[in-house]
Amino acid sequence: MTAENIFDRYGVKYGKERMSQHTTFGVGGNALMAELGAENAAQVLIALENENIAFTLIGKGSNMLVADGELDRVFVHMGREISDIQVTGSSIICGAGAPLSAVCVKARDMSLTGLEFAYGIPASVGGAVYMNAGAYGGEIKDVLASVTAVCGGEIRKFSADELDLGYRHSRLMDERIFCLSAEFALAPGNSDEITARMDELMGKRRDKQPLEYRSAGSTFKRPRGAYAAALIEQCGLKGYTAGGAQVSRKHSGFVINTGDATFDDVMAVIDHVRRTVKQQTGYDLEVEPEIVS
Repeated sequence: MTAENIFDRYGVKYGKERMSQHTTFGVGGNALMAELGAENAAQVLIALENENIAFTLIGKGSNMLVADGELDRVFVHMGREISDIQVTGSSIICGAGAPLSAVCVKARDMSLTGLEFAYGIPASVGGAVYMNAGAYGGEIKDVLASVTAVCGGEIRKFSADELDLGYRHSRLMDERIFCLSAEFALAPGNSDEITARMDELMGKRRDKQPLEYRSAGSTFKRPRGAYAAALIEQCGLKGYTAGGAQVSRKHSGFVINTGDATFDDVMAVIDHVRRTVKQQTGYDLEVEPEIVS
């Protein structure tokens, strides 16, 4: 059975899409993409798994670098149809497609504290759980209570402790576990204080990060005992350019799309940075975004 057969069976909208239109970096070739809904997501994911069809889950496409050309891979989008946000006491349960920033705003509006660090992270809930997203001293693991997911052909609920959450890592990366929804355990707080903290962190993002350009966020993970941006700048690589891709002059931890970057441009910059930093400092930088080719 093909992916198209499965999508037809469950009434899923699908078609050929240019993935550059669905990633924050703005690169990526043509691929079959399906739009899942809350009523069919689990069944579709289980069917794709059972048929051994290669597919990639995509939310906001904010931590992903997708190759150019014709891609022999199916992308399954978890978006607005799987984005409900519900509040029960001091817990928030939300669909995998919900924008993380929208969940932060909901928490603020309900005077719940704990998610302030995540405001401005351009991820969906599913993507944030997948990579244990974090910023400004906070991580998803700090507030995650549980995840409902497809695993082994069935729907299962995992506690946060079962997900091996670490720095930019979760068990979802290592196994075929696909997040459907997540529950965050927050605490009662003061709405004005929560708002002030969110505004403060957003101000820092605007001041220090190249938000005026398309990117996949931080390009390199923080190496033990050092900072990627400092190492890159130390090696004189700030502003290094290949085609339309460039090491940001504002924050050297970001590789940006200056307007017409290709996947090969981005990878040329990444490879040059990794090679140079390794030669000059001994640090082996690890790429943070998922590379899909």
